[in-house]
Amino acid sequence: MAPSKELDTVLEMIRVRSAEVRKTTDDDRLSYERIMSVLPMDDDIETERVGVNGTPAEWISAPESQENRVILYLHGGGYLFGSARTHRVMLAHMARASKARVLALDYRLAPEIPFPAPVEDSVSAYRWLLDQGISAKKMVIGGDSAGGGLAIAALVALRSVGEPMPAAGVCISAWTDMESTGQSHTTNAESDPSVSKERLLKIAKVYLAGKDPTAPLASPIHADLTGLPPLLLQVGSIEVLLDDSTLLKSRAKAAGVSVEMEVWDDMPHVWHHYAPILPEARKAIGRIGEFVLEHTG
Repeated sequence: MAPSKELDTVLEMIRVRSAEVRKTTDDDRLSYERIMSVLPMDDDIETERVGVNGTPAEWISAPESQENRVILYLHGGGYLFGSARTHRVMLAHMARASKARVLALDYRLAPEIPFPAPVEDSVSAYRWLLDQGISAKKMVIGGDSAGGGLAIAALVALRSVGEPMPAAGVCISAWTDMESTGQSHTTNAESDPSVSKERLLKIAKVYLAGKDPTAPLASPIHADLTGLPPLLLQVGSIEVLLDDSTLLKSRAKAAGVSVEMEVWDDMPHVWHHYAPILPEARKAIGRIGEFVLEHTG
């Protein structure tokens, strides 16, 4: 099926941001906040800031959201930038589609606090939700880009310490390999308007701060994925990160994990952000909603 005409507008927005001169991490953070702030949010969405075992977070709810169904969401941004604010609009659509409350976690960021701080914060947030009386069977852990890799790392860490697994995991355009070994890092280099292998390797070095790039909680394609809950992976066909999902899928299936992987034709990195203007974003989020409802009952 041909892409929507709105896709051209989205791709231009991405190209404009990619062309900006951003010399520092603060520049990156401000740029991301600025481009996401232009996307409108529906009037009936409720948000509430909350402290989660010392880590700031934000509840995002739609009128359809059920109190006891929760998505713990880990935002993207290369572990250096991004926030509940940059993802608020997308997560509002996700809350509506999944009939869930979304807890967007503002985990600690590098370079100030590098790996493995985001994994620690994610595990702590999950435990906090359990302490709030939310059943693991009614929870899903999700994330995009770096947050997609973090979602898998959090699941591995939770399994390792004996916590009950959530009902499912959702990964959007996940970054799962700190060494960028997948072929798509080369084959999609020209088609991807927002992400490049060179930039990923540079960010990985900052995030890892000297630690091994094959550490399982940094690059979950190297983790033992046995015992993880069912996973939904969504990725765009033009992304350099396409093979990060392909590799994750093969490792997960080999470990006996149920995995659904969807490759969306012509879609750029985390196209879900543009749900207010992009039909394919709304459809992809709708599919996530179906998956969440299927597994949380």
